[in-house]
Amino acid sequence: MSTRIETIRAGVTNIYVLHDRGTVLIDPGGPPGGRVGLRKVLPRLGAPPRLNLIVITHGHFDHVGAASELRDATGAPIAIHQADAAWLRAGQVVWPKGVTPWGRFARTVFGPVVMPLYRLSKLEPDLLVGDEGMDLEAYGISGRVVHTPGHSPGSVSVVLPSGEAFVGDLAMNGLPFCLRPRFGIFAHHPERVADSWRKLLDMGVREVYPAHGRPFPASALVS
Repeated sequence: MSTRIETIRAGVTNIYVLHDRGTVLIDPGGPPGGRVGLRKVLPRLGAPPRLNLIVITHGHFDHVGAASELRDATGAPIAIHQADAAWLRAGQVVWPKGVTPWGRFARTVFGPVVMPLYRLSKLEPDLLVGDEGMDLEAYGISGRVVHTPGHSPGSVSVVLPSGEAFVGDLAMNGLPFCLRPRFGIFAHHPERVADSWRKLLDMGVREVYPAHGRPFPASALVS
């Protein structure tokens, strides 16, 4: 595998940086204001920072909080699927419904407390990803952004030819969300999750890198 994968923890969210002929970052993460994410990410990008593209897997607050600051610091364009772009433009704090008992409890109890604490800057994305996805060759990475809706209408995954997939919140693996690999405990359209998963498996995905938790074999979620 020629692409080097770097994992950076920002709170409970993983930031992934792919290094090859170019550098692509997946999910800026971090709190609004980006202090945690920026402090950890920028030293990994060299001086001056070298970053070709920022891919946002979906428009929820824990994945976009450092996007504006990271773009300002690196000049890298931001790509998001067109179906989630309105949240980014409005600076809207979004938390989908729970689809498991724990997800419903967490959303009901913690959502009204947590969501008012977040303030997101309004942000105009540079690139809108359509349902057909986007090739990453122009940004120095052999891979593709693939539309995998379910967790959100515009959720995407980044898939490498070697079988790694960076799936955002389509799947999770670890506390405080779950104890072992499973589909996400929150979703706008849970009925679409299985179809998106099959799409990834049909593409030959073998290893899953979730935004929350540890990497796991794709076979762990094959029934």
